Amino acid sequence: MVSLACLAASAVGVTTIKAGADDTQVAHGKYLVNLGGCNDCHTPGYFLGKPDMARFLGGSDLGFEIPGQGVFVGSNLTPDKETGIGTWTQAQIVTAIQTGERPDGRILAPVMPWHAFAKLTKDDAKAIAAYLQSLEPVKNSVPGPFAPGEKTSTFMFRILPPGQVAKTAPN
Repeated sequence: MVSLACLAASAVGVTTIKAGADDTQVAHGKYLVNLGGCNDCHTPGYFLGKPDMARFLGGSDLGFEIPGQGVFVGSNLTPDKETGIGTWTQAQIVTAIQTGERPDGRILAPVMPWHAFAKLTKDDAKAIAAYLQSLEPVKNSVPGPFAPGEKTSTFMFRILPPGQVAKTAPN
């Protein structure tokens, strides 16, 4: 018999989900991750028009530049212990989703919509955490964050205040 979570995961190209969490909770978490657009900022190739579904939620290859704050690249949300969130507990994932605070005390980049996710119920946030923890780990270290003015190693979106014009590099 195929679980709901496995069917749900196969719909986006993810074919292996680890056992452990309740299938219904994992399926609900997958639904919320898809609805929340997590894939957009956390899957390589998405913003370049060719998402690499073999590295689904494994971290982006494109950063967001925010004036005065630097460049931030969507992190690896898979349970890889070295390059992802594999050492985070469910409670730490829920805290990051709902308060923007990482286990190390840093606050997530402003482009991460945790303010909106803070309105999720605790059960919804736990379902997202269960889904992320159920994925197969993807080994993918993303670069950054980069300080303002620091040279980046990725493509990036530049976010500018109204009325400001992007500076271009000299030829």
